[in-house]
Amino acid sequence: MRKISVRTGRTVMMAAAIGVSLAADARAQCNLTPLAVGLRSPLGVTESNQGNLLVTETGIVTVPHSGRVSIVGPTGSRRTLIDGLPSARSDEGGVSGPSGLFMRGRTLYVSIGIGDSLQPPTPGSTARIGNPNPSSRLFSSVLAIHFSAHIEQTTGGVFLTLADQDDLADGRKVTLTDGSGGAVAIEMVANFPDHVPSPLPTFPANVRGSNPFALTMMGDQLYVSDGGRNLVWQTDVDSGAFAPLATFAPIANPLFPAVGGPVLEAVPAGIKELNGHLYVTLFRGFPFVAGTSVVEEIDPRTGDHAPVISGLVMTVGVLPFSDDGQQVEYFVLQHASSISLGPSGLTWVAPGFLRRYSPSGVTVLANCLSRPSSMVRSEKTGAVYVTEITGGRLVKID
Repeated sequence: MRKISVRTGRTVMMAAAIGVSLAADARAQCNLTPLAVGLRSPLGVTESNQGNLLVTETGIVTVPHSGRVSIVGPTGSRRTLIDGLPSARSDEGGVSGPSGLFMRGRTLYVSIGIGDSLQPPTPGSTARIGNPNPSSRLFSSVLAIHFSAHIEQTTGGVFLTLADQDDLADGRKVTLTDGSGGAVAIEMVANFPDHVPSPLPTFPANVRGSNPFALTMMGDQLYVSDGGRNLVWQTDVDSGAFAPLATFAPIANPLFPAVGGPVLEAVPAGIKELNGHLYVTLFRGFPFVAGTSVVEEIDPRTGDHAPVISGLVMTVGVLPFSDDGQQVEYFVLQHASSISLGPSGLTWVAPGFLRRYSPSGVTVLANCLSRPSSMVRSEKTGAVYVTEITGGRLVKID
């Protein structure tokens, strides 16, 4: 079994990597409890100080602006916090809308994905051009949603209209009231460029889109992973100023020319903070070659970064923690086992995995997940909650 180097701040420890050995992983039990089902392609989850779980739902591909944030109680009951968030069919054919979220006090920060900011490519081409008329001016942005503990426990939800979206894009705060008179205030934190020029030798008009996926926070700084631009943004929540903190270069595609192009894009996905360090997963782009996905540690002072766990597969989330205050361990979330290509396009092959990386090795905590997308560890119980795109589920793993 191969070894991986797991760096934990000043120390270096060695752990045996399970990697893609499904035979070894199959020994783990499927120890999960579904809490909620039928969510609209959930992508992000966090726990509030009231003990509820807040979930971003990207939306329904055939229903524009069906993005939503839901409140899921400890027993699985679901209520809407806010509906009508921007979402649309993306240039790749799926739905894109609300993605990551981070809560501090009574403010919830929510990232909004690329939406329909790019036009679909012509058949057989990977080139992209911008959409001159995207359905929302809020795509590729971060919003701040302010609401009281009373609203969290009682609201039936508020709805964001297209006029409200335009107000936010113009820099105006929007306050929405629910049926009981409770108020939810929303404001723009950062509006990243929908796309930037990225000329190709054969297509000078090519662009690269901004696609925020997840976010975390230290002090008054938000850090946002961008899977479209292959970078992590640093955003000042007070001024709204933003700039790239770290960028990730592509790597050679070991399957080229048999499958895919000559390089694999980095595709930053999940991002978390621990003890002043940032940890981000690089999912890697098509054809998602086994062993190329990594977890990287970023120094937020300089933007320097380096792998802490390598040899992974389609890693979508990381959760660093230290139960003893000294040694860092990691929960690592794998989106799928592989892909298949057929007449109907790409299919994600189950299962997805949740693993724990510790000084003593790697433990499989769940080997039965279906396209997991994010996770949070409860500060109250220690349980891990995972969102799954398939079935729109939120599940609990003890």
